Amino acid sequence: MRTPEELQKGAVEILESLPENLSVKDRAAIPNQEMPSQDPADRIHNMFEVALGYTEEEALVEANRCLNCKNQPCVQGCPVGINIPAFICEIQNKNYGDALSIIQESSLLPAVCGRVCPQEKQCQKFCTVGKMNKDVEKAVAIGRLERFVADKAGKDAPLPEVKEASGKKVAIVGSGPASIACAADVRREGHEVVMFEALHKMGGVLSYGIPEFRLPKKLVDSEFEKLKAMGIKMETNVPVGRTRTIDALMKEDGFDAVFVGSGAGLPKFMNIPGENLLSVFSANEYLTRSNLMKAYDEKHAKTPFFHAEKVAVLGGGNVAMDAARTALRLGAKKVDIIYRRTMDEITARKEEVHHAMEEGVNFRLLSQPVEILGDENDFVKGLKIRKCELGEPDESGRRRPVEIPGSDFIEEYDTVIVSIGNASNPLIKKTTPAIETNKRGNFIVDEETCKTSMEGVYAGGDIVLGAATVILAMGQGRKAAKAINEYLKTK
Repeated sequence: MRTPEELQKGAVEILESLPENLSVKDRAAIPNQEMPSQDPADRIHNMFEVALGYTEEEALVEANRCLNCKNQPCVQGCPVGINIPAFICEIQNKNYGDALSIIQESSLLPAVCGRVCPQEKQCQKFCTVGKMNKDVEKAVAIGRLERFVADKAGKDAPLPEVKEASGKKVAIVGSGPASIACAADVRREGHEVVMFEALHKMGGVLSYGIPEFRLPKKLVDSEFEKLKAMGIKMETNVPVGRTRTIDALMKEDGFDAVFVGSGAGLPKFMNIPGENLLSVFSANEYLTRSNLMKAYDEKHAKTPFFHAEKVAVLGGGNVAMDAARTALRLGAKKVDIIYRRTMDEITARKEEVHHAMEEGVNFRLLSQPVEILGDENDFVKGLKIRKCELGEPDESGRRRPVEIPGSDFIEEYDTVIVSIGNASNPLIKKTTPAIETNKRGNFIVDEETCKTSMEGVYAGGDIVLGAATVILAMGQGRKAAKAINEYLKTK
């Protein structure tokens, strides 16, 4: 791992050596730029952002790797259709404000998406440079460049233009990425927009789910300041589906349309013995205590948390990595990821796995938890684990784990964090039978318009997709906004 100073020096040397008119061959020969980051030994003791962001020189070097392909293969991998070659071209010319304007034509959250979206599975997957090198990790670092532009020029970015008042009202349920995208696009057309958030702070998963060391909350707060400046109203502590129903919003409160982006906040459990012990947590609860309620700041926050020393995290996704890395920062001496497949099947981003390993998280692979063991006071004292081997692929395309009989062993832990996914928020469905859902509780919507089975009601994000990415949720929010704006023209 090279230090930020070493990376900066290397970037300056590359810039100075580049010819004036770069050919395709010249661009292909430029090495990809590593992201500077905090030293692992330091960062496990703080909540500051791990990835430090490109310097201007590093961004210029990385941007000059882009071939500006005419067929724009990267754009097909972007759920909101950002004109990626165009914004990178503006970086090459040091026009950072123009680069940001191009991004914001399609996405209002470049500072967020540049940090947390899995670009290696989306835009960068299709990058010609990556294909030339036969390695997606050698693709142009589109996400890192997006973050650079947002951080460099974001403070000076103009607000989206809002048209003259239309006299129509739209309710936005939830305040996560899908809701943010929908609210902004609907407001641009001059409609009155009110966002309803069940918790005491806006942001949805951006606030309660993603740790400070991956996404500083000041960035999330700044996005909501922009929405407020556009005239969008916000109400917190309003769990729609309980204190207010969709019917009431439309029939009593006078909303002409509703967008539901209430997310997938219902944690799943494994249904194994011992899951009701006192120091067993869902990743949702564990992360919410730290992220939203700042339990890590013991000097100032009043939120209690369990002081764990030996932690088992069950699961292999990004949320599992977040929980494991948070546990280290909350003082755990040992943190194990328990995962029933191998590293080849793990669903978390490679960067998150890499950071977790750098920080000292252990990976117990091909391991299936079968029982959580408790002490006389009903706290966790250990985990019974069964070894696995990989069988034939399942419906996800990954090889299915097969338990090995007689291979059980016991490992000592005092805390277990369950991170095997979330189900959709059930509140709204319980009080709104007119909205059709599938067997998993996800809203069924039209693929192009995100319209539900209820007149005037649209939905997007995790309530439709299950646990998805920020940018996919935003893509649905924008589709729904377009459909809502068309619907309100005829209403």
